[in-house]
Amino acid sequence: MSEAPAEVLFTPVTPVGSIPAGEGRTFEVAGRLVAVFFDGSSYSAIDDLCPHMGASLGSGPMVDGMVTCPWHAWQFRLCDGAWCDNPKLTVDVFETRVVDGTVEVRVPPLRAVEIPGRS
Repeated sequence: MSEAPAEVLFTPVTPVGSIPAGEGRTFEVAGRLVAVFFDGSSYSAIDDLCPHMGASLGSGPMVDGMVTCPWHAWQFRLCDGAWCDNPKLTVDVFETRVVDGTVEVRVPPLRAVEIPGRS
């Protein structure tokens, strides 16, 4: 009998107001780098690493719900993490909330990847 997965809790990352509108910041949460963005009224969080070359998406500009990778201008939608040029390619999206003046993010821990034929 396997154990039920542990509940993934929210982690406080930054005070409200610390991220200017249209910008993002990168935080380490549950062993992962997470980019948190503020659009002027709400917060969004996605995986910080661009799948193309690993640039920090948290340092890219955010306009109209999309962040642009600062290295090669790949754009990702914050609502679902989809790459705008090919929505089949995505980055992880994480739930955010504000509690007592603090932005919190729910990020599951990284899963171990098993490679067949290796022990």
